[in-house]
Amino acid sequence: MSVRVAASDGFRAAAGLALGFGLGAAFWAAAAITGLALVFQLLPSLLLVLKIAGTGFLFWIALRMWRQASQPIVTTDDSRESMGFVASLRLGVFTAASNAKTAVFFGAIFAGLIPQDTSALWMCAIVSAVFVNETVWYVFVARAFSLPGARAGYIRLKSTIDRAFGGLIALFELKIALS
Repeated sequence: MSVRVAASDGFRAAAGLALGFGLGAAFWAAAAITGLALVFQLLPSLLLVLKIAGTGFLFWIALRMWRQASQPIVTTDDSRESMGFVASLRLGVFTAASNAKTAVFFGAIFAGLIPQDTSALWMCAIVSAVFVNETVWYVFVARAFSLPGARAGYIRLKSTIDRAFGGLIALFELKIALS
């Protein structure tokens, strides 16, 4: 998604997506560090509802990628208006927040590595590190694929890349849904 937004809408929109991904990851990290794993243990049906909703959203993204793989990418160079920073930020937050595997991942990591007596300041620092790490990585991807060479390469191989990643997203989500 990050590559596609960078190639089609440019760096500004992809940077908004990156920030949204960072906020979504920070949300799950904060939830996990403050005891969401315990809530899911006490209310497994809540985790099931989250998994179903998140899986549905990510399957929709995968299906959309697969269906649109053969369509040529329309860029802002083709007189199309860019998605915009706020719209891409919102898309990034919804995508990251609907990803149930992120909640499970942070819950598993933090349950084993973060002592129960960790101060609130350290917990904030950990969540901030997750936010910075996620955001910086996707800003890097945004910058790389908004450059002419990488953008042209993606556009040339778009159909293959989109079908491969759409299929992988669907398979990963199917695995999560069945676990």
